[in-house]
Amino acid sequence: MSADLTRLSAAALADALAAGETSSVEATQAHLDRIAAVDGAVHAFLHVSADEALATAADVDARRAAGEDLHALAGVPIAVKDVVVTKGLPTTAGSKILEGWVPPYDATLVERIRAAGLPILGKTNMDEFAMGSSTEHSAYGNTHNPWDLDRIPGGSGGGSAAAVAAFEAPLAIGTDTGGSIRQPGAVTGTVGVKPTYGSVSRYGLIAMASSLDQAGPVTRTVLDSALLHELIGGHDPLDSTSIADPLPSLVEAAREGATGDLTGVRVGVIRELQGEGYQPGVLARFHESLDLLRAAGAEIVEVSCPHFEYALGAYYLIMPSEASSNLAKFDGMRFGLRVVPDDNPTAERVMAATRGQGFGDEVKRRIILGTYALSAGYYDAYYGSAQKVRTLIQRDFDAAFAQADVLVSPTAPTTAFKLGEKLDDPLAMYLNDVATIPANLAGVPGLSLPNGLDDGLPVGFQVLAPAKADDRLYRVGAALETLLEKEWGGPLLAQAPELETR
Repeated sequence: MSADLTRLSAAALADALAAGETSSVEATQAHLDRIAAVDGAVHAFLHVSADEALATAADVDARRAAGEDLHALAGVPIAVKDVVVTKGLPTTAGSKILEGWVPPYDATLVERIRAAGLPILGKTNMDEFAMGSSTEHSAYGNTHNPWDLDRIPGGSGGGSAAAVAAFEAPLAIGTDTGGSIRQPGAVTGTVGVKPTYGSVSRYGLIAMASSLDQAGPVTRTVLDSALLHELIGGHDPLDSTSIADPLPSLVEAAREGATGDLTGVRVGVIRELQGEGYQPGVLARFHESLDLLRAAGAEIVEVSCPHFEYALGAYYLIMPSEASSNLAKFDGMRFGLRVVPDDNPTAERVMAATRGQGFGDEVKRRIILGTYALSAGYYDAYYGSAQKVRTLIQRDFDAAFAQADVLVSPTAPTTAFKLGEKLDDPLAMYLNDVATIPANLAGVPGLSLPNGLDDGLPVGFQVLAPAKADDRLYRVGAALETLLEKEWGGPLLAQAPELETR
């Protein structure tokens, strides 16, 4: 069975482990072998922790053999985005300024992963400090899309999405500040979920924009995302923004949705998130998916969110402002890189030299923009106004959810573009997140799942739900997944070209 282990969903692998059909050591080694074979081409990982992963796997196997009651995902390997701190494993946030830093503690979600017995395969590549939509802004080189190695895997979490799409890991952790889980999911044919803000602890995430950042699952199926989401979610007293309410039953919702019955569910189509700027094939797949939902018993209604057209502008004031504040700690004094000038190395000159060499161009661009927006005389005009727009977007969501149980749109306006194609045009790059950003501004949950191909490249379908109603994502997402796979004769990733191995 070992030859097929990397192709199993996390749920199927968990069942095989529980039934004694394979061992965690065998499954973990199979994924490590896959990483060794293909990651030279994909570059999804920045660090592979083979010894630790195999030790965790052996411990799980021993505990299972002793008859211990284990978590459903115990023994299933996982990859973690390099913006999430991991005790004893390097954590760089894709930046030279943190090169070689090994945290002394675990993020809360990593503690939960370790406690459940999931072997951590390693840390995945990302745009530096999660700033980007293509994983081309990593200080450690590009990640490549497994569907076409000349194309981007999305960003900022392209490493996690590419690892799952390339069968290097059945599960991964991503973070989503403006779409960095969902947009990579769309362009790599994977499932990505941004939970309700505050429902998964942010303690131990290297912050970019604290009011927007949210960790979540990256997987190959909707059920796998539900299983991982339930594991990492829930209240955390170490996170001041953590929601005290328990998570709804996400796995139960996914299993219910997998029946393909959506009778009585109202699905709202967001008028402002389609049309001009969207690739014709993306829109065609979107409307085909709507037809499937309608045939499954859902009521399709059109809703308007008129302030969504200002979401991109508001986001690119709020996010850089918060990033400017959060990144001030990287000063060359306390941890990470320190560059000491040869002449007159004052504290101010050391900070300037360290930041000059340690930060990449995109990070510098956003810090400058955010610092300007927060400066005296401009705060109200820029940051304050953007926060007012954020309130209007939240009100748009409230009005739309009064008419529909979930809202839907394409996840991204285009399929994966060529590496380097938009690198010199930041505004064109920012437009990739036009459909995902509103959910972050409002704190509502969102899910992206693959819903077809356009010219041989994956397309994503986005489902949004009210805050704390993440279960709705899983019911609708699982239903659409079931209906699509009946048409395709199996998962979309089965149609991906096979990567050349070493």
